Parts: sequence; C-alpha cells; structure tokens
Amino acid sequence: MIQGPVTGGAHGWAFNRPLIDLAAKGFVEQEFFLTGEATTYALAPGAEQGRDGRWRVEPKGKVPFKTRFLVYRPADPAKFNGTVVVCWNNVTAGYELFFGEGPEVLEEGYAYVCATVQRVGVHGFEENPQGLAAWDGDRYGDLSIPTDDASYDIFSQVARAVGPDRDRTVDPLGGLAVNKVIGLGASQSAGRLSTYINAVHPLPREQGGHAFDGYMLQIYFGGGTAIEASDRLGNPATATTRPALRGANLIRDDLDVPAMIVNTELEAISCWPVRQPDTERFRTWEAAALTHVSYQAQLTRNEKYQRDFGTTPSAPSEQMNRIYLQPFYDAALHHLARWVNGGAPPPSQPLIDFTSDGHVVRDAHGIATGGIRLPQAAAPVAMNSSRPVSDDFSGRLRGSNKPFDAATLDALYGDEAGYLTRFRQAAAAAVEAGVLMPRDVEPAVAEAALEYRRARELTAREAAVG
Repeated sequence: MIQGPVTGGAHGWAFNRPLIDLAAKGFVEQEFFLTGEATTYALAPGAEQGRDGRWRVEPKGKVPFKTRFLVYRPADPAKFNGTVVVCWNNVTAGYELFFGEGPEVLEEGYAYVCATVQRVGVHGFEENPQGLAAWDGDRYGDLSIPTDDASYDIFSQVARAVGPDRDRTVDPLGGLAVNKVIGLGASQSAGRLSTYINAVHPLPREQGGHAFDGYMLQIYFGGGTAIEASDRLGNPATATTRPALRGANLIRDDLDVPAMIVNTELEAISCWPVRQPDTERFRTWEAAALTHVSYQAQLTRNEKYQRDFGTTPSAPSEQMNRIYLQPFYDAALHHLARWVNGGAPPPSQPLIDFTSDGHVVRDAHGIATGGIRLPQAAAPVAMNSSRPVSDDFSGRLRGSNKPFDAATLDALYGDEAGYLTRFRQAAAAAVEAGVLMPRDVEPAVAEAALEYRRARELTAREAAVG
C-alpha cells in the first residue's frame, strides 16, 4: 500500500532532500510511504555465493515492513524522458546518503526515486541513532524494517511502485508514462545491489525478480553481501580494524539486462582480482586519479548534515582528493539510459594500469596511468590520488591532493593561459570519448582556473615558510 504525498513532521521536510529548489528546476519533489510484506531469501539447496556470481536463491519467508521513498520528477510530462532511476540509499554513516539532483537528471528529464530499504536507514545504529525514526518521530516514527534480509524484496517493491505497470490508486509519478527502470547503488549500497543482481533479478516476477531494466553500480568494491543474516553488525566509522577491500565475486555473465560498474581508482584497486571483460550486456568504467569521496561532494554532504541535524561537521580536509565525481557519474548514466532503451551501449573504456601483483602504475607525478582520463587527470595541476592522507575510515575514502610547485607548473604549461588551453583540449578529448558531457566543460574550466591559482598560492606559501 502506498500513502502520500507525505508532509509535516517536526522538521517539515524529507530527510536528506536537495539543497536546491527543485520546483525552480521544473521538478516536483514528493515523499511516499510503502507498507507491505517483504520476501526474504535463502540459498537454494546445493547453491553457494561463489565467485562466478551465478547465485541461486529461493523465497524463505515474509516479514512486514513500512518504509519511505522520495521522488523527484519533471512537473511537465512532456519533459519526462521515460526513464526512472531507483537509488538504493546508502546507510554506511548510520543515516541515509543519496544524491539525485545532478545535471543529468534535471536537464534530461529523468524521474529519480530515493528508496529506504535497509534497517539502519530507519532505525540507525544502536549507538547514537540517526535513522529516520530518531530524526523525526512525528513523520517517520511508525516506519519499520525488521531485517536487512528484507531489503532485496523491498527494493523490488519500490521499483514496481514506480514502474510502467504500477498501481495508480496513489501514483508517485503523477501519471507519467514510464518506459524503463534503472536500479542504482553506490558504495555500500552497490555491494547489496550486486547481490540483488546476481541472486534476485533472475527470479520470476512473482518472486521479486525482473523488476529493473538495467543496473548501475557506482564506486563498487567488488563484493556482494549475504543473502541471509545480512544485517549490519556495527558502525564502520568506529571500527578498529581496516576493512578488507578486495573483490570477491563477478557480476553474473548471463544477465538479460545491461549492467555497468562505474568506479574510481580506489574501487578499481579492490575490483582488480574480479575484473571481467565488457560484453553486450556489461561495461566497466574506471577513472584514474579520482577516489571514493571528493572535496566537492563532501562540501554538499556537510551542508545537508548541518541543515538536517543542526550541527556543523568538521570542514573537509584541503588535502583530500579534489576531482568531482558527479560529471563522471552523469556521463555514465546518460549512456546507460540510452542502452536500456535499446540504443548503443556505453563506449568501452581503457582500464587503469596495474602491476602483476595488483598495484596501481603511476606516472612521474604520482597519478595513475591508464583508465578514463578526465581533464583534471590528463592536464593536472596537482597529484590527485586514492592514496590516503590519514588511515582512519573516512581518510581511506577521501584520498589525497598535492598541488604541483611553481617550477612544475611552469615546465608543463608556462602560465595560466597555457594551462587552460591544455585543459580545454583534455576536456574536448573526454567529451569525444563519451566520459564527459558537453554541458560540464565550462564549469570544469572555471574550476580548473581556480585550482591552478590555488596550486600557485599554496606552493608559494610553502616556499616562503620553508
């Protein structure tokens, strides 16, 4: 059963909603509750979650649930492109993280659905709970997800609720004519989505399968989660041991819909043992010099945190990686949407270079070689890398940024004008390769000018101190 649109509550807005005014962009933003029973699954007799990803599961039981999903959709049906993206909200932090308000969604007319499908999203961690129910009991107090084992079928049910054959008694999409539905997961959620792809997607529709027409796994570490007993055991931010970041399984090679992995340098390191070739149904993109969390994304995350929780988080380190991921994601989504709608697949891209024992090959500046070369990597003013500045949980995701000194900048580019000429050439090459959208070139050039000046200023200051 769908209820909504949901309004009210102690705060008066949906948790983690965009910072921008979506109405000014021609979009409607609404939240809905979904209530029902979710199927849980178990491995079929004799089956295992092996490396090949061809996992066989069967329904095990049902549990009641009530959850929420947030919808962004074009107000004008004529501007809807027919594709819905359903995002598996990430709960690594103990509260939900998602971002569906990027230029590709807003300018190309997708509908974007942010789905709460895991227990932590509703109930939070036991220590310092920050889930929906604790954040706004008036609005979310009766939501309940008893176990993450239900998350896989809840994800299917959200897809059905916004798909082409949905029940329109309460229509979250306001009558829009849907053609295709894409499932998306990032980071922790990408791991759960890989299990969904390998185990649940192949099932008959009546058992929860075939709810999506394609999949995108962003910043994916190469391993799925358990199909049973899959609940999170604790907060990784308080963990005392370093997580093992090595890929464990492939994406099954007999999928009947497209799937795409979109990774930075950091996740490419993890996925190196389970790399698989591009096929007519599968693509892998790896971007050199990018890492899991960029400075720009952290700024947005911090601003949302301050608005929603009323406290100011620590400012992002000036030493963290400074290549923004969103333009990379947007280019990938553009190609995937075309693919699931019967068009050409995303262009195959070179992968990052590795040594025979799995270490990234780097150039004289410390920048990874091979892979997708966004202009910040092809025409650099700094060493951006996945290599962390600190060894804490967050630090390992944020990588590093070390500006070039004046002598290096002079040798490479002469002056700022020379640099921007090279940057524009690199951006044009990225557009030609299909990994950067034309609309993102001018914002990237403007940021590049600031990054060049930053490198000059920082290294001049360091030289004066030294």
